[in-house]
Amino acid sequence: MSQKSYGLRKVAQKNLRNRDFLSPTTVLTTLFRDGKVPPHVMDRVLSTHSGGVLPIAGAEVIEEGLRLRIDRVATFQDVLCRTSKYVQPSCNKQVGVVLNCPTLHPRPNLLTPDTVTLGQLRTLLMADHLGALLQRQGFSISYCPVLPEGCEIIVFLKLLGVDWPTVPVGSTNDQREEELWEALLNSPYRESEGETEEENSRSEGKGMANERSGEENVAVKINLKRVVEEKRLQGYDPNLGTYTVHRDSVFQLAQLQRAVLGFQVPVAAVFHVSCCQDEFRQQQMAVLWRAGGATFTQKHLVCGPVKTPGTHLSAAQYLQLRRMQMKEASEMKYGEQVEGQTWDDIIRVMTSATVRFELLSTAHSSPVTLDVQREGGVSTKGPRGGVFVMYNCARLHTLFNSYERAVEQGLYPEIPDGSQLDFSALKEEGEWLLLFNHLIPFSELLDQSGRALEQGGGGARATLRTEQVCRFLVSLSKDFSSYYNRVHVLGEPMPHLFNQMFCRLQLLRALRELYHCALDTLHIPPIPQL
Repeated sequence: MSQKSYGLRKVAQKNLRNRDFLSPTTVLTTLFRDGKVPPHVMDRVLSTHSGGVLPIAGAEVIEEGLRLRIDRVATFQDVLCRTSKYVQPSCNKQVGVVLNCPTLHPRPNLLTPDTVTLGQLRTLLMADHLGALLQRQGFSISYCPVLPEGCEIIVFLKLLGVDWPTVPVGSTNDQREEELWEALLNSPYRESEGETEEENSRSEGKGMANERSGEENVAVKINLKRVVEEKRLQGYDPNLGTYTVHRDSVFQLAQLQRAVLGFQVPVAAVFHVSCCQDEFRQQQMAVLWRAGGATFTQKHLVCGPVKTPGTHLSAAQYLQLRRMQMKEASEMKYGEQVEGQTWDDIIRVMTSATVRFELLSTAHSSPVTLDVQREGGVSTKGPRGGVFVMYNCARLHTLFNSYERAVEQGLYPEIPDGSQLDFSALKEEGEWLLLFNHLIPFSELLDQSGRALEQGGGGARATLRTEQVCRFLVSLSKDFSSYYNRVHVLGEPMPHLFNQMFCRLQLLRALRELYHCALDTLHIPPIPQL
């Protein structure tokens, strides 16, 4: 039995105490005569024990539909004794994916932190996060382009936890460039000089204002529109016309060629992660690569603009502002303690978390509006994105430090194996909510990006739910904060209280692992305090 078979859905959180799943009356009426569930169907529902199905404690037909109650004790036992199963993806792919960031291709020179726009920074963090998500599902990832070791943009990206691939300074891709140049010279889509002047002018005017010229004479014109029509490529801009190929175009194609040929597994897709201003140009590059013989599936993940009303900031200025605000917030809370390498590292991680959550918590195709006013600041008070998430993750670290110190002092014994605990002690609705709404569905959330990649679709654009991990972490932190503020976990050191305390610690230990796994997809390490 699948949840989908009978239209089952989770009920609202406020109703979790009464029922955990409901098949509405409208669904039952569609499936069964008069909406009455036959006895053999009810028996089948109650006896379902296959993998991935939560144990059912009971079922009954009420006015609203078929109500299913989950066996909570058995579910706590299973999830908390096998946490790793629930915080890892259920699938393990054996294919490769290229993540291409057009922002990083020289045109003609590499960008620097002072010339990177906030929209371009969003694409870089998006590619980094998507790569981490897919790697957890077993995909092999190749980032494009590779950059010179030690260049300014590499140093800047490291401040945000991005480990972009590099090559030694002076490395070239000359052979691949020559091969691609030859392929374009001999392409069936090549046009002679003057063949389609009007179409050429229209296409170049929209996307190619920043191409190099001068000593590199124009040698090849490719009819991109004909490529789109003959290859039956869907979703491409109708203004794609004749494209005049310059050497920097071939440079980008050679980098893509290097990326796809470096895999030891089949290539599933090439994702071009670009800001909306660069989408047309990147479509030109994708179709040009097709004209040169590439047959790989290509998708365009387009990010909406990043707006800063009333001001204009480069990526470097934005990062510096958030770092300064984070330092000031820490000094307000901890005073003179905020000094030395440990605090520098904490502030760097917290700044990275703030930036990532601000830029990645919104659906990638939607615009992001940032509050960058001097008074905006950052705080641990209230659900403020990355800071709020990191604060609650740090609370778990502090809790287990306190418990371990108490064990060393002989106040508490070590947490026994989960099989020795009676999880009926977990009676708080907040405990069930943390398990049911966060621990159990996390594996499925991780799988979604891979499934979306495989299902694809015919269009040029890809739509992935890249905002889900950030939103999941904020939602988790709200529920955990509410529970932790209400429940005293480390109780009096009395033997008759130990079982409940150990059950709660087992739950919170699973939550700590969940936090770490989710933050790892954002390349944000947990911190011990905030």
